[in-house]
Amino acid sequence: MSTNEHPKTLFEKIWNQHIVVAEPNNPTVLYIDLHLVHEVTSPQAFTGLREKGLKVRHPDKTMATMDHGIPTTPLDIPISDELVIKQINQLEKNCQEFGIPLHGLTSAYRGIVHVIGPELGLTQPGMTVVCGDSHTSTHGAFGTLAFGIGTSEVEHVLATQCLLQTKPKTYAVRVEGTLSLGVSAKDIILNLISRIGIGGGTGHVFEYMGSTIRGLSMEERMTVCNMSIEGGARAGMIAPDETTFEYIKERPLAPKGEAWNAAVEAWRKLPTDDGAVFDQEITIDANTLEPMITYGTNPGMGMKITDTIPDPDSIKEVSERQTLVKALQYMGLRPGQPLLGQPIDVVFLGSCTNSRISDLRVAANLIKGRKVANTVRFMVVPGSQQVKLQAEAEGLDKIFKEAGAEWREAGCSMCIAMNGDQLQPGQYAVSTSNRNFEGRQGKGGRTFLASPLTATATAIVGKIADVRTMF
Repeated sequence: MSTNEHPKTLFEKIWNQHIVVAEPNNPTVLYIDLHLVHEVTSPQAFTGLREKGLKVRHPDKTMATMDHGIPTTPLDIPISDELVIKQINQLEKNCQEFGIPLHGLTSAYRGIVHVIGPELGLTQPGMTVVCGDSHTSTHGAFGTLAFGIGTSEVEHVLATQCLLQTKPKTYAVRVEGTLSLGVSAKDIILNLISRIGIGGGTGHVFEYMGSTIRGLSMEERMTVCNMSIEGGARAGMIAPDETTFEYIKERPLAPKGEAWNAAVEAWRKLPTDDGAVFDQEITIDANTLEPMITYGTNPGMGMKITDTIPDPDSIKEVSERQTLVKALQYMGLRPGQPLLGQPIDVVFLGSCTNSRISDLRVAANLIKGRKVANTVRFMVVPGSQQVKLQAEAEGLDKIFKEAGAEWREAGCSMCIAMNGDQLQPGQYAVSTSNRNFEGRQGKGGRTFLASPLTATATAIVGKIADVRTMF
């Protein structure tokens, strides 16, 4: 940094490096380095290109996969959902016509888009990354500016490799200290959202900082960044460091040789400068964190697993109080009730939040030698075919199956309930996914969000359990 420049945040550096056109009082034209595409939000975008006679500007900066709608049953079982079949066929046709690389049903690299981008080495520090999916913020774990876009914006990026964006503000989330046994990355982000609410980060980009964040693995960092959107933020970011470089280095599409050395040299300049000012800040003491669980119908309605459900009468703000009353009615819960001991019908371990190999390892380690309660359906869904193969090479699939869990193919699965993997009306689930909205995991289904450890402990006990009692 030269002496006449003010100290910059990670976000400002990446934003400034990607400005194509910036005019006062207008959105900025931002260049996009990587565009990820899936079968659900892309069909209309490709139709728009055809109608306008446009090509895809940079097929080499675009990558497609199938994840949202595909079933997680074995591939030799025919797909029964007509809409899913149509979406899959359409994506294949679109990618072939426009020259876009596709990890289709038979690809060894197929999986959830936010799992395979990092896995392949496509996601690299300093990039702008977009996808027609709100949890694109996952990629921010690598020191990227990554965010979800709408269908019309998907078309815009396909055609121009650029996007109109209003510059967001910055928000430092400092997490300092050591996580206790049984407390995980998922608990960090659920705790943050419970503090600031689902609108707390609106108009901002989170940068997660501090000793606790530095101590997280890349997969744990992805979990934290993944749910930034649930706190209202446009994106979540973590500055790249040696942990980041080590993760990327041997990936199939990572730079090699001299290109690698040059890339790392550039990446080292990205972290926030000393003295850089954020628009907003919050500090979380990791030493005080406990396993978290949600009790309502948005991810901000979360509490420590040992707490009791709050009383709506204690909330001053009228609309917030009414929202909680409605949520508790939907969930069939009452104020002052503990969630420990709440019977559960289904446990879902998966989604772009928690379906990576480290998530499966901690769950398998806990359930090894134990059994899933006979009242519970425990679905284990790897985030990608590579995660699935790795888990099977380590024998994790056998541990899950011997315990009575279902071992499934890769995909979004019950997170979005588009593919037969869903709750029945009135059923309760503990889920490692990112959203607990009404009907999110099936019409009338009731979802508690938690970490893989809490989810697995619950599957064993048959009721919501504190994993710390099981070590």
